Amino acid sequence: MALVPCQVLRVAILLSYCSILCNYKAIEMPSHKTYGGSWKFLTFIDLVIQAVFFGICVLTDLSSLLTRGSGNQEQERQLKKLISLRDWILAVLAFPVGIFVVAVFWIIYAYDREMIYPKLLDNFIPGWLNHGMHTTVLPFILIEMRTSHHEYPSRSSGLTAICTFSVGYILWVCWVHHVTGMWVYPFLEHIGPGARIIFFGSTTILMNFLYLLGEVLNSYIWDTQKSIEEEKEKPKLE
Repeated sequence: MALVPCQVLRVAILLSYCSILCNYKAIEMPSHKTYGGSWKFLTFIDLVIQAVFFGICVLTDLSSLLTRGSGNQEQERQLKKLISLRDWILAVLAFPVGIFVVAVFWIIYAYDREMIYPKLLDNFIPGWLNHGMHTTVLPFILIEMRTSHHEYPSRSSGLTAICTFSVGYILWVCWVHHVTGMWVYPFLEHIGPGARIIFFGSTTILMNFLYLLGEVLNSYIWDTQKSIEEEKEKPKLE
């Protein structure tokens, strides 16, 4: 038996994201008052995705508890739709976007933090909040994948969805630059047009790779779990 029920973990994670979002929005940062506000940053969009995802997870748990043993077919159909939505968001958005934010942020930060997170931001964003936005996303999403099985959509539809999200965000970043004359991320100011095209193309490819990684990881975790359970159920030889 798990030390902490997965339902309790989901509530705790949801509350953590709500706290992070509230604290982030409360910060008086100049960039929040410019065109696009917080929505021009992928980190903020990812936080909203994660909060929505875990909110749906909690809602699914509550719905499952309320419909258990009721025998109401309509409620069961609605619950299945909710579970399908939960699984789709994890597969297409929560896992690939979350892992992308963590990996790309810390890789660029390690190379030259001024390119992605200038020291000036330390005056506005405390260290714990920075890790809440750029670190804890990884363990939280892995915990969810380990505690609950998720049905992935067909590979073609999943890849189409993540490509649409990636291209949509890239176009949004370019539009913000067109309107304001400034790039959302400082390092984009220091590379040429050709390098930007390569970077944007690479990020889209990476997003697709992370989608496939999530699919493989989900299958590995639950195929292994199924094998262990089947092994335990085998009658022991006398």
